[in-house]
Formats: sequence, structure tokens, C-alpha cells
Amino acid sequence: MSFNILRSCVAAAALLTAGAAIAQQAQPAQPGAGAQPAAPPAPVVQEFVAVDPEWNKVCFNEPQTQKQICQTTRLFGDRAENPVLSILVTDPGGADKAIQVLAPMGVALRPGFRIAVDKGAPEGGAYELCTPQGAYGGLHVKQAFVDSMKKGEKLAVSVKTINGAEFIFNLPLAGFGKAFDGPGIDPKVAEERQRKLQEELMKKAEEERKKLEANKTGAAAPAKPK
Repeated sequence: MSFNILRSCVAAAALLTAGAAIAQQAQPAQPGAGAQPAAPPAPVVQEFVAVDPEWNKVCFNEPQTQKQICQTTRLFGDRAENPVLSILVTDPGGADKAIQVLAPMGVALRPGFRIAVDKGAPEGGAYELCTPQGAYGGLHVKQAFVDSMKKGEKLAVSVKTINGAEFIFNLPLAGFGKAFDGPGIDPKVAEERQRKLQEELMKKAEEERKKLEANKTGAAAPAKPK
């Protein structure tokens, strides 16, 4: 299994539930008869945290040209054990770089997405593929944008839902510059890291499931007669 496919598998289970949550929050209130349509709601801003312990950089040679390509990637979520979104920055060695976003289910495909570093101007991207794991989108950026990511604090990813609501996910950029400029790790080491992360996430998910079941059982238990 390739490094990129393995990362998608790690994110898949949580992305499905995250997308459902986004869709539920985005349901607009229906105006009454004769009422004027309500103004669009303000964007929902969420501060995300990193799920991976660090940014991972892997380099490989393109089969046809043998040109080295490096990819720097990380998973993010609303909490450490709940991956929702991933960012992958590809450096093919030229002036242009590519950024891929794996967004959660529930996003509207036609508006695409936007990314911006801190207070910088946003760059727009388009979704390329939709799967049960989420929506894959990408864009090409100049070296200057990647340089701003190296120095910046947050990468804001803006998406819209099928109901028109806008979500802005703020992703911490700490450590990105060091990883992007540093040497790539062995792909086998990267796969092992992701395997361990996947096991940890599955274990935490199972613990949360058991807690929820225990709470439901306790709530459903009849009161003891006095």
C-alpha cells in the first residue's frame, strides 16, 4: 500500500462522521410565508489541531523521468483523535508547487475551496474527485505561497456545504517549514508511523464507542423502587 493511500485510509472512518456533522450544522432555518430570505450566516470558524505528531515528508523518483518529487503532509481534526481534513504539499522541483486537500463529506463541489495563510490573500482550488472518504481538491501555487506557509502560523481552509453554509478550518503550520526544507524520511518509516497512528485512532474510537454505550445503558436503566 502506498504512503498516500495509507493516509487516506487513516482519515476515512472519521471523515464520514465529520461530514455528517457538518451537514447537520449547516441546515438553514426555513423562512415563514411572506418573509424575506435571511442574510447568509457568518462563516463557522473552527480551530483545528494536528492529528499526526509531526509533518511527514517523503521523496521518490517519478518512474518515467526519474525526477525527484517530494510530498509533505499532515492530518488535522477538531480534536487530536478525530481526523477531519488532510493537507499534502507536493514539490516537483520547479517554480510551481501543488497543494491537495482532502475535505470532509458534506462539502459543495461547485464552489471549490479556498486556502490562505494568516491574513494573506486566498488562493482558490477545485475539487477533482469525490469518494466515500471525502472530497479531493487541488491547486497549483507559486513558491511565494509555500514560503508564507513556512513563516505563517495558520492555514485557513474555507469550504461551503451543499446548504450554502461556509466553514473555515484553521490549521496550525508549526513545523511545516522545517519538514518541507528538511530531508525526506524513508517511505517504509512513514508507512509504519501511519500504521501506528491508525491503530491508536481505532483504539480511541473503540473506547469512545464503549463509553457511549455505557452511558446509554445507564440512562435507560429503570429507577429502583424505594
